[in-house]
Amino acid sequence: MPPVDKAQRRTVLLAAARDVFVTKGYHAAKIDDIVTAAAVAKGTFYLYFTDKRSVFAELVALVMQRISEGIVRVDVSADVEPQLRENVRAVVGVFLDDPPLTRLLFTFAPGLDTAFSEQLRGFYLGLRDYLAESLSEGQSLGLVRPLDPRQCASFVIGGLKEVILDLALSEEVTDRERVEQAVMDLLSGMLLVWPPPSGRD
Repeated sequence: MPPVDKAQRRTVLLAAARDVFVTKGYHAAKIDDIVTAAAVAKGTFYLYFTDKRSVFAELVALVMQRISEGIVRVDVSADVEPQLRENVRAVVGVFLDDPPLTRLLFTFAPGLDTAFSEQLRGFYLGLRDYLAESLSEGQSLGLVRPLDPRQCASFVIGGLKEVILDLALSEEVTDRERVEQAVMDLLSGMLLVWPPPSGRD
């Protein structure tokens, strides 16, 4: 019998936990439910995770990691719009590739406990500051409208969260390209100066 791939076993447990949390809710879910869904012994669960919260925390951290890796800093010395479009495509893809995980992040994670709330807030503040810095740089070059960068960044992140959650909760098939284009139309109309300043494409 071939040895068990530990990384694969962890992935199976994470997927099972995700499905159980989405179906039953975090508080009603039990470790017994997770191991039953994963078709493993209860002792196997404790080889990878210490408790229910730890597996939930890893699921949320996985989403945050994917988002961070998907966002590329916009080079304001080059054409901004296609770079913005690529970031929109990456972020939308992270959420829509795994709707159950998206529902966990936006519905169960906030307010779970103080430490978790602070972790999530720190993540969103980091995204806000990152976006605000890019907007400020774009404003200095006349590419971005004269809006308050921090407030605008918070608005963009909050609005995108609501759009994505609505899609993740929907049972309809999502036209991803249509979503990406709608987000792009909104962001470019709200943020970008068009046509670009003289001398730029």
